[in-house]
Amino acid sequence: MELTTVWFSLIAVLWIGFFCLEGFDFGVGILLPVLARDEAERRVLLNTVGPVWDGNEVWLLVAGGATFAAFPEWYATLFSGFYLPLLLILLAMIVRGLAFEYRHHRDDAAWRARWDRAVIVGSWTPAVLWGVAFGALLHGVPLDADHEFTGSLLTLLHPYALLGGLVTLGLFTTHGAMFLALKTLGPVRSRASALAVEVGLVTALAAVAFLVWTQAITGTPASAVAFVGAALALVAGLVAAATDHEGRAFLGTFAAIALAVAGLFLALFPQVMPADVAAHSLTTTNAAATPYTLTLMTWVAAAMTPVVVGYQAWTYWVFRRRIGVQHLPGASTTSADPEREGVA
Repeated sequence: MELTTVWFSLIAVLWIGFFCLEGFDFGVGILLPVLARDEAERRVLLNTVGPVWDGNEVWLLVAGGATFAAFPEWYATLFSGFYLPLLLILLAMIVRGLAFEYRHHRDDAAWRARWDRAVIVGSWTPAVLWGVAFGALLHGVPLDADHEFTGSLLTLLHPYALLGGLVTLGLFTTHGAMFLALKTLGPVRSRASALAVEVGLVTALAAVAFLVWTQAITGTPASAVAFVGAALALVAGLVAAATDHEGRAFLGTFAAIALAVAGLFLALFPQVMPADVAAHSLTTTNAAATPYTLTLMTWVAAAMTPVVVGYQAWTYWVFRRRIGVQHLPGASTTSADPEREGVA
């Protein structure tokens, strides 16, 4: 396998990791005003992602760094053409991170309410715009012979890209609800489980429409297999959620997102940035760094990737327990949902 293909595949894996892990973070933030009825329940929701949200964002940082080093032409064209939506995404994620860190530093309801709004907006914005950005990328963008973007923001906001934004919003919301059903106790758990099924059914319809549209535009046999697998995994997750098998339900949405993103990259390959004029498209060949750079990066990735994955897996293992209102400082130690505790 050529190193350009290896690095395209690795970047795809990094995006899969980011969407599968950060996706439920976004979902928790989106559902904060929906599932939490009081301050204690809001703290429970935020504490489910508190130990892991910053580690989940590492996948995005590494994906961006890998793209810059392995495919500099792709990185330059993508970040110049998609500058505004990517800037909005990064600002939203920065504000959301600040909210996680600063919310608890003052015992004041108005202070906490402002940071709660920051969490909600900082979750909604990336959840929608990532789908729009990937939809615009797959659909093709106007590039000139020098691979420079010649369009505008409105060029990216066509129906296919907007549908992509709705799909990622729905998938992340469903994924977040599945995660909360798996990680919480008491009324929050019951609400999350019920909402996961309701939102998931609507999302499934939108996702099937988007994936069929993608297959029609630029699909391959391999992407078709991945898309079918994603649809089946989502359905299996919804069935598991409806029957209170929360661990299987979360794995279902996790697998659905992973397979859908894999299918998008399979549909894209060997292009990395399709153009409206085929001859102007960026591919894994004309956008790649030098062979020496790719070889050096491969050795570094082979050494460091297991360390990063191992550390993050250890973090999830340490913080694997369910939490409820009774686990907050000063609360009663009596379980609010003893009959369902530990059920997955």
